[in-house]
Order: sequence, then C-alpha cells, then structure tokens
Amino acid sequence: MSTPRTDVEQVELANTSFYEAMERGDFEELSSLWLAPLDTADDDIEGEGAVISCVHPGWPVLNGRGEVLRSYALIMANTEYIQFFLTDVHVSVTGDTALVTCTENILSGGPAPDDSDELGPLVGQLVVATNVFRRTADGWKLWSHHASPVLAESGEEEDEDTAG
Repeated sequence: MSTPRTDVEQVELANTSFYEAMERGDFEELSSLWLAPLDTADDDIEGEGAVISCVHPGWPVLNGRGEVLRSYALIMANTEYIQFFLTDVHVSVTGDTALVTCTENILSGGPAPDDSDELGPLVGQLVVATNVFRRTADGWKLWSHHASPVLAESGEEEDEDTAG
C-alpha cells in the first residue's frame, strides 16, 4: 500500500480509520483518532484545547472528550455487528482543518437470540455524516462528528396519487 502524499489522501485515510475502528469495536484505536486537549492547547489561551463534539442519529449534542468517548463505548458494548459502506465521500481541506461529508450505509446486527450463537436480525440504515478533522503533530484527528438519519420515503404519496 502506498503512503498518502496529499492532505486530502491523509484525511481520507483518517476518516476510513475511524469507521474501521468502529467496525472492529476497537475502542483504543477509536479514542486515539479523536483530538486530545494537548493536540490543540496552543490554540487556546486557557490551555484546554479544542473541545470535541459528536451527534449520533437521534442523540443530543455531546461535548467534551469524556462524553464523546463514553458514547462510543456504549455503542460498541451494545452492538454485536456493524459495517459501514461509505458513499458520496467528499473531502475539503483548508489549512489545518478538513471537512468530510459522506453517506454511511450501515449494516448492523443485534444481540443473538438466547439459544443461539448467531447474530440477531441484520438491520440497514442510511445516515449522512459530517466529520471535521484538525491537523496535529500526530496527523489528522477528529474534532467533530455529526450524523443524521436519512428519512425513507413511505410510499403513501404514491398510493394517494394512484387512488384518485
């Protein structure tokens, strides 16, 4: 595999690493991908650095490293299987900040039935996401993740149009 040469390639790699860590349930790796206070302490007079934030579909805004990482620990502890197929990925880099928008085509499985080792039913979900990255001495780190569900069409309008 070749080494990323441009900022866009490096951000794409950081973005992919985020989703792969989720798929593997690798909390340590996922934690290392988020900004830490020391990563941006030079930007802040009070020395706290940039505050990370996260919005999971249907959740309130989570602010701060503790809240954000706790949410991922909860998700990982309660998700038997998850796989992301990213589409419509767009990367924009300006200085030390990068913006990634994408569609997360998510396939997840619930807990196994009591009398089986197999996964529970698989569920598909379509989510649009915005990931903001900051350049650090250790590479690009997540600053913010915001994901929102894509509402599926119910088909009711089509039924009404054909009924009349």
